[in-house]
Amino acid sequence: MTSSSAPTCHSRHSVDRMAVNRPAVVLRLIEPADSKSDLGVVRRLAELGFLPGESVTVLRRGPGGREPIAVQIGETVFALRSLEASCIEVDPHTVAEPA
Repeated sequence: MTSSSAPTCHSRHSVDRMAVNRPAVVLRLIEPADSKSDLGVVRRLAELGFLPGESVTVLRRGPGGREPIAVQIGETVFALRSLEASCIEVDPHTVAEPA
């Protein structure tokens, strides 16, 4: 068993734990547990469009299933660090209706 020393947001269902190609709906953004590590991560994610109600899909992961995590929100693809992805709480059982 391996452990990671990187801080996380400790959300139950977050983008960093999503399966590839399974869309989910953003529920909320949560500041990292260790806010000293990366101030403003939630603000930056919101500015990129990771807002409640938006559909998000993990497209692929970096080497060994780690970071970067390629995610699609709307028509845009972003590469997120695990810390950033762990701050996006999602409902994996709900998919947003197309506009």
